[in-house]
Amino acid sequence: MGKYSIKDLETLSGVKAHTIRIWEKRYGVITPDRTDTNIRTYCDSDLKKLLNIALLNNHGLKISKISKLKYEDLCQEVEKLAITETSYDTYIDRLIVAMVDLDRPKFEMLIREATEKMGFEGTCINILYPFLQKIGVMWMANSINPAQEHFISSLIIQKMYVATDQLYSPDAKEKKAIFFLREGELHEMGLLFYRYLMKKRDVEVIYLGQSVPMVDLKQTVEAHKPDFLVTALVATLDEDALDAYLKSLAESFPKQKIIVSGYQVSQFKRPVAKNIIKVDDVHQYIDYIDNKI
Repeated sequence: MGKYSIKDLETLSGVKAHTIRIWEKRYGVITPDRTDTNIRTYCDSDLKKLLNIALLNNHGLKISKISKLKYEDLCQEVEKLAITETSYDTYIDRLIVAMVDLDRPKFEMLIREATEKMGFEGTCINILYPFLQKIGVMWMANSINPAQEHFISSLIIQKMYVATDQLYSPDAKEKKAIFFLREGELHEMGLLFYRYLMKKRDVEVIYLGQSVPMVDLKQTVEAHKPDFLVTALVATLDEDALDAYLKSLAESFPKQKIIVSGYQVSQFKRPVAKNIIKVDDVHQYIDYIDNKI
């Protein structure tokens, strides 16, 4: 079972912590546990209820009316809303509930429905990417339990592989890119989507996967002579170590454009070498590859 702080609830629901406290005190919508030091903690059922309340409240239903609904009636109202309301935020909130419940059929249904309406790329950019941003920081802080993380990771990674395989073309490609994660780096969901986006733009892609030793990367680059190297840095890495790693990449592969992304990169503020292309999010990545390919 998940254990969430009030900040986690704010991140996932979009409801400010101050407002959550008011709703607790005035309407009793959720009742947190408290630690020995009087810090609020919330469980999965609190999170699901708050997400449903936030959805209805964002679509015009007053909190005073929502608070009087039984939980079953609250869920029914959300399902009614979901039939007619297909905004990105609605999809994201429903995905979070599916994650909390480990509800594979519901998660699959939501992704399939979104893909039919906006395509796989649109679904990833507008729904899966912000969904992963919402929960990513909490993964790193261990607020989400390992079962939930594995559940979401395996489903999304499977979708990425299937969608990328469907782009197969036997024609020779003008450009080539190698995708890899550094040694010790295991967070590949973002990199898999970036691979999909590159392949969709008719680039030949070679995917080396997780935790690639530098010696293996050098051998692959020497053999295939790619135009681009693409990597992501999510696992905790101090600024000096990250700086040294980026310099090592730049010096080892001076003929390649090296696209780097991920949470650690978005926080990194030091200057980088000319052949290092730092992208803070998927939109910057798409802008870059659309202009350079």
